[in-house]
Amino acid sequence: MTTLQIEVGDLHFTARWEAAAPQTIEAIRRMLPISSKLIHCRWSGESTWIPYGDFRPGIDYENHTSHPAPGMLAMYPGGISECEIFFPYGACQTASKVGSLAANHFASIVPEEGWEDRLREVGRRCLWDGAQPIVIREVD
Repeated sequence: MTTLQIEVGDLHFTARWEAAAPQTIEAIRRMLPISSKLIHCRWSGESTWIPYGDFRPGIDYENHTSHPAPGMLAMYPGGISECEIFFPYGACQTASKVGSLAANHFASIVPEEGWEDRLREVGRRCLWDGAQPIVIREVD
């Protein structure tokens, strides 16, 4: 099965797809490779995100959560707030200025040695140094 390779500057992660989110996985695959800016969340706590504005991937809620754990990649498909991909590094809640949202958990970071420290460093950089480059691609 394929995996995702995620690069945030010089920090590297591997993620596996979550089988409980097939619609979201297909929507993400249509977007790959993703090359964007990762910014710190304004409302959600210890998380970073890729904003997509008015883009709508045409998916319903599946495998959704309002409290993604560190390393859980989740997509909010848009509606009340803009479409976005969450990349949490600590305690957070998917939320906007109007309140709580739910996002579809579509992939999880593989727990390799040092991944938690690297993930916290992603959060630190986004919070204190500003937007960071992110690249997400699928590999065999």
